[in-house]
Amino acid sequence: MFDLFLSGLQIVLTPSTFLLILAGTVVGVIFGAMPGVSASMAVALALPFAYAMNPVIAIAFLVSVYCASITGGGITAILFKIPGTPSSAPTTFDGYPMAQRGEAGKALGYSLVASAFGGLVAAFAMALVSPQLASVALKFGPSELFAVSFLGLSVLSSLDSGNLIKTLISGLLGLLLACIGLDPMLGVPRLTWGSSTLSSGVEMIPVMIGLFAVTEVLKQTGKQKVKTEEEKEADEKGTKFKTNIPGFKEFWKVKFVMIRSSIIGTIVGILPGAGATIASFLSYTVEKKISKHSDQFGTGIPDGIVASEAANNAATGGSMVPLLSLGIPGGNAAAIMMSALVLKGVQVGPLLVRTQPEYLASVFGSMLITNIIMVIVSLMVARIFAKILAIPYSILGPVIIMLAMIGSFALKNGTGDVILMAFAGILGYFFVKMKFTPAALVLGLVLGQMCESNLRRAYTLTNGNMVKVFTNPITAVIMTACVIMLVYPLIKGLLGKKKAE
Repeated sequence: MFDLFLSGLQIVLTPSTFLLILAGTVVGVIFGAMPGVSASMAVALALPFAYAMNPVIAIAFLVSVYCASITGGGITAILFKIPGTPSSAPTTFDGYPMAQRGEAGKALGYSLVASAFGGLVAAFAMALVSPQLASVALKFGPSELFAVSFLGLSVLSSLDSGNLIKTLISGLLGLLLACIGLDPMLGVPRLTWGSSTLSSGVEMIPVMIGLFAVTEVLKQTGKQKVKTEEEKEADEKGTKFKTNIPGFKEFWKVKFVMIRSSIIGTIVGILPGAGATIASFLSYTVEKKISKHSDQFGTGIPDGIVASEAANNAATGGSMVPLLSLGIPGGNAAAIMMSALVLKGVQVGPLLVRTQPEYLASVFGSMLITNIIMVIVSLMVARIFAKILAIPYSILGPVIIMLAMIGSFALKNGTGDVILMAFAGILGYFFVKMKFTPAALVLGLVLGQMCESNLRRAYTLTNGNMVKVFTNPITAVIMTACVIMLVYPLIKGLLGKKKAE
């Protein structure tokens, strides 16, 4: 471990490599904070620059972009309720209300420190137990991966426990939207109605931008034009941005939240295909369930920000474990990095860590340095973004809509995604008015295709024996946890009604 630590620092602290990692961190934070640019897209945009680099330096550079983009997504999630990356969606639940109270600086402080802590925990976990963790991930077949994705769906019952039925309906609608496009097994179009845009499926990023950003603009536009003196004071307070990071005592209060979320994020990140989005939603739900003040989640509580940001950053390190140890990418961004290494002639697989440990050292060193310097970079970027808060909403609203349109168009350079984003925004507005849960729809859309494809593969592999699919030991344990998570809020609600009577 100590040799790996020294080797990693020797690689990343050479002046040229350090400057590249610094540049990658800046680029990653900016791309992550831009609506519509996911972490995978940020890595893909940085990929051409990596082709001219030494393979060991290239992987360090791409890792810095990946880690920083996940952190950058939390900036716009907190300031404007626009998740820069899908994994930052749970950050909006408590980050945006905190910013509205005039505590944007504190919210960003919690977000950035939790991100750095989660990333560092994952880096050390990757260095210490990479081969062992990878061997566990190998045991996960289609049935186990279905159970993991369904575990992510089981958090639906906790997203809005006071409005359970409408939350579940929102999630089911998301699952229905996930069925649009080509059948994952047969390749035939479903529910596309002849549209070329829908033939590739309902893209998550335009829907997410519409449901969060456009809906918020419509909500703000629909508010009263004449404001009371108290509301004016609140608005003025909200526009003042301070970069005050919470003190040691405040972080000490959420220390266990950070530790638990980092562990959850690392474990979820290791599982191929699971990714940072599942990690952040799952971690947020776990903390909401076990918290002594669960009723405050969604109102601007630091625990919610810490849970989401620590988990999604820890998942970045976790996704590198199967990539380096087995040659299996843990997510889309890891797959792009693997393609860069393969093009460089690197033999990715189980022998890479033994025969060429400098790659593991390079990733480890890059994650250490990136997670430290990205706090400073993110605060600088956040100060620039926060100045936008002082702009009157009559101007800011159209600017946000314009950014949303650019982000949606840039996904595939087509107007179809812009129309999809606009439709999602209008739908989200009515969702909010009728007390449905947009976040539940996004979660259903994100996990729907993964659930379906893995369940159908498992069903095919067992020759149509559904009992075999669910009696697999790992699958059975995870599915039991899913059932408990889904049923617990219902039982808790019924017991509460009986006590009240």
